[in-house]
Amino acid sequence: MTTGVLVFAFGMMASAALAEAAACRDDQIQLRWQGGLARFAVEVADDADERSQGLMHREKLSTSAGMLFVYERPQRAQFWMANTLIPLDMIFADASGRVTRVHANAKPKDRTTIDGGEGVQFVLEINGGLAKRLGIAEGAEMQHPAIKNAAWPCDAE
Repeated sequence: MTTGVLVFAFGMMASAALAEAAACRDDQIQLRWQGGLARFAVEVADDADERSQGLMHREKLSTSAGMLFVYERPQRAQFWMANTLIPLDMIFADASGRVTRVHANAKPKDRTTIDGGEGVQFVLEINGGLAKRLGIAEGAEMQHPAIKNAAWPCDAE
């Protein structure tokens, strides 16, 4: 599993400095929102087999890590936790990488469907409760090379 550094800062000057310092990389995702910035090392699940496997059967996930699910086009995204052993936050985003929904603390081994809604192209899974602790909510923006028409593009300063 890939590990990395989780960074969050409050205050626009700190966020801007962190954003400029981080290069856009396939193995990392950044999120920004009013007053905050976070970066996670990610595994990318961008085909049907990888998306089906997800984070199932894992006993732990580093606080600084996550999995980014990438779909070919916007669609209704639905998940369940049947074979997942750890609680997860699911951060759903549209084609521009803008967060449309955050599902907090999905229960391990639960077969209940978690519906991200229509128009989802990206889903970031991180440790349960972390999105709330950091302040990640609807309207936050993701930055990653897979997001082609990004609200926060990789080449932005």
